[in-house]
Amino acid sequence: TGRSDYPNQVNNVLCFPFLFRGALDVGATTINEDMKVACIKAIADLATKEASDVVARAYGGESLSFGPDYLIPKPFDPRLISEVAPAVAKAAMDSGVATRPIDDLDAYRAKLLQFVYRTGFAMKPLFDRAKDRPLRVVFAEGEMERVLRAAQIVVDDGLARPILVGRRAAVEKWIDKFGLRIRLDHEVDLVDPEDDARPGDYWRHYHELMARNGVSPDLARYHLRTDNTAIAAMMIKRGDADAMICGVFGRYHSHLERLRSIIGLREGVRDPSALQLLAMPKGTLFMVDTHVSYDPSAEELAEMAILAAEAVRRFGIEPRVAFVSHSNFGSSDHPSAEKMRVACALAKRHAPELEVDGEMHGDTALSTTIRGIAFPDSTLTQNANLLVMPDLDSANIAFNLVKQLSEGMSVGPILIGMAGSAHVVTPAITVRGLVNMTAVAVVNAQDHAADAVQPAPLVDRTVAGE
Repeated sequence: TGRSDYPNQVNNVLCFPFLFRGALDVGATTINEDMKVACIKAIADLATKEASDVVARAYGGESLSFGPDYLIPKPFDPRLISEVAPAVAKAAMDSGVATRPIDDLDAYRAKLLQFVYRTGFAMKPLFDRAKDRPLRVVFAEGEMERVLRAAQIVVDDGLARPILVGRRAAVEKWIDKFGLRIRLDHEVDLVDPEDDARPGDYWRHYHELMARNGVSPDLARYHLRTDNTAIAAMMIKRGDADAMICGVFGRYHSHLERLRSIIGLREGVRDPSALQLLAMPKGTLFMVDTHVSYDPSAEELAEMAILAAEAVRRFGIEPRVAFVSHSNFGSSDHPSAEKMRVACALAKRHAPELEVDGEMHGDTALSTTIRGIAFPDSTLTQNANLLVMPDLDSANIAFNLVKQLSEGMSVGPILIGMAGSAHVVTPAITVRGLVNMTAVAVVNAQDHAADAVQPAPLVDRTVAGE
């Protein structure tokens, strides 16, 4: 039926936008039967897959798993463009009506996804690296819907081997309810706190780590039965997983403290920090520290700038760092302005290869024109793409305001400075956000393994001429 008040509505938008997208992209001279059949088969194949999280939210009251009432995908399914258009394009090429054949259909599909997921362009280098060498990523909140849907995408895209921490009966129940195709003990591993030998073995090691922090053997046993973040962190500590993601539920700093106590910091690092990526119409912008350090010192700011620049390079982007302040190149002698000046000098000293300048206003950092007027001798050759903020308030407020006003899409928070690849997300994270963070975690773990975690330089306060 074409009626929207009945199941299995045959809606034109399921077909025509994507049929013509594929035909036009290969310069097809006609729309032939092969292309129509390819379109139909792509739509049919999509119906047998689980509903995407976007569709599930839009039709919250319906059960959207393949069956009599769900034989045709919903019009809002964001995967239609990446399934139908490539199928039509391939059929046009195979049938000889394409005047501009596409050599790499996988790359074409990835390009189309950028129309759906605005973080796609920024994330592509990390997705490519993760797919090239997928690693084991443990999800602490393994019973939550968003985590399970993300795990399905991670498996389908070959980004990682997911490990879920959760009760087996509950996880199996939700997998079945959401119509997911992942299978426990096959594509996905499970650690059940109620019925798994590992948490039982981990408590002794955990007690050794925490014995002088008031953790008794009984309390260690309790934590390793009830605290999924502690279980996931112990898996990283003992080498049973390569990376971890937590924070979909609960307070950020509660998760962070557990990671700090179990996994610890990289050698030479004073404090971890959180980096956020914003994909906006005008480009990609990074901000640090949005979640961890309330009032970092100059030394800590310099350290986080160096570590954040390292993380930015994983995205295939050369960092250009600005230490932002209410002061513009010495226009104020307030202690916070002095802190940013010293931090900038320390960063330049300890990372001379890094393009960095400050302290400066936010608009000065992001405008070559303003910078040319305010300080023509700035060492930034182009607009800054990594902003280092004076404190957590300014960083978090600036990030959320810019995100909202620019309609930007974020990736993060990316936890930097840890001894292993461990990341604390926020309860507002989406399924796509978890998929993005999985790629971040895998690449982070790859770098830890490849570099054997080279110690970060200790940042002291000694600056030439100070």
